[in-house]
Amino acid sequence: MQNRLKELRAVNGWSQAHLADLLGVSRQTVNALEKGRYDPSLPLAFRLSRVFDAPIEQIFSPDDDLGAA
Repeated sequence: MQNRLKELRAVNGWSQAHLADLLGVSRQTVNALEKGRYDPSLPLAFRLSRVFDAPIEQIFSPDDDLGAA
C-alpha cells in the first residue's frame, strides 16, 4: 500500500514525533508507515483520516490496480 503521510505531514509542518503524539503511537511507527514497511490497522487509518481531515482514500492507495473497473 502506498501513502501520502510524509507529504501531508510536511504540509502541516509536523515532525514525525508530533504526528505520533497526535495518533497515540511511537515515532518509529510513523516512520515505518511513511516508508511503507507497515500498513496501519483500520482504527489507526481512521485516526489518520481525522488528524489530516481527509478521506482514507486520499491518504492511502493500493500498490496495484486490482480494484480498478
